[in-house]
Amino acid sequence: MTNLTNQGFPSESAGRLITTKVPIASPEATIADVEKMLFQKTEEFETINYIYIVNRNKKLKGVISVKDVFRLPKTTQLAKVMVKEMISARAHADQERVALLALKHNLKAIPVVDKKNCFLGAVPSDAILHILHNENIEDILRFAGVHKFKDPAMSIIQASSAVHFYKRFPWLILGLFGGIAAALVVEYFESALRAQLILAAFIPMIVYMADAVGAQVQTIFIRSLALDRQLNLKRYIWREFKVNFFIALILGMVITTISFFWWHSTMLGFVLGLSIFATIFVATVIAIFLPWFFSKIKFDPAIASGPLATIIRDMLSLIIYFGIAQIMLNLFQI
Repeated sequence: MTNLTNQGFPSESAGRLITTKVPIASPEATIADVEKMLFQKTEEFETINYIYIVNRNKKLKGVISVKDVFRLPKTTQLAKVMVKEMISARAHADQERVALLALKHNLKAIPVVDKKNCFLGAVPSDAILHILHNENIEDILRFAGVHKFKDPAMSIIQASSAVHFYKRFPWLILGLFGGIAAALVVEYFESALRAQLILAAFIPMIVYMADAVGAQVQTIFIRSLALDRQLNLKRYIWREFKVNFFIALILGMVITTISFFWWHSTMLGFVLGLSIFATIFVATVIAIFLPWFFSKIKFDPAIASGPLATIIRDMLSLIIYFGIAQIMLNLFQI
């Protein structure tokens, strides 16, 4: 993989990964000219999947695949057969976005241009594979609450004990304080627990359902943001709320019905049903709002899919659960 670190581009940007060792031709050149160039300079190129057509001002005008070169008539001018509507990336674009563009459009390399559409080079296939590998590892580590490694593919194996402690401890201490806060919430609603001790048995279920739905919504939303920067948020949010409304409604009805027949408790059934419905709704809001907020302040939205979102969801789930339980206990005068 070519890594041109001397060009002053931001780290993890497309500019750091471009190679200039690619076939370039003018729009006036013919297929025969391109064939001759490829045979004469094959060893000089790092990738020959595409031939990039550039005018005298170095502006990218089109692209043609090497397969087309060897099956078109020799006298055909490139200007007549080149693909003009190209997928390209800016030099400062995030490397993960470049890799996802390649996957989305089934491309083996992505051309990189500046603000004036001048051709700078291309991100080759080996660089794209390297990006995908590292980004997937980063996402997994981040979801587990492990801070970022410079080269996650190898650094996580070779790092010292001190480095591992530094990378893993911060979110854990935050989780510890989150657990203390959760205990304070439970303590605050001690009277509800005394009245109906069985409520304590369903705490894991309430917390799990909120986390499970939240993780699903976050994962899909973050990937959607990465793949489509022009994502129609209103339409997307409306769809997610419709989907999760029916999920919450059905799950709430199921647990309410089971409570009526198994525990013979109308109060418990209403508490569990309403709690499941409300916590899933709130988890959906958090799962969309947090990544959106992080992306707006120029932070990686995937940060919101880790322990931070889990702590917030768990706290709110407990407050909702015991709040509904307290209200229902007052209504049933237990």
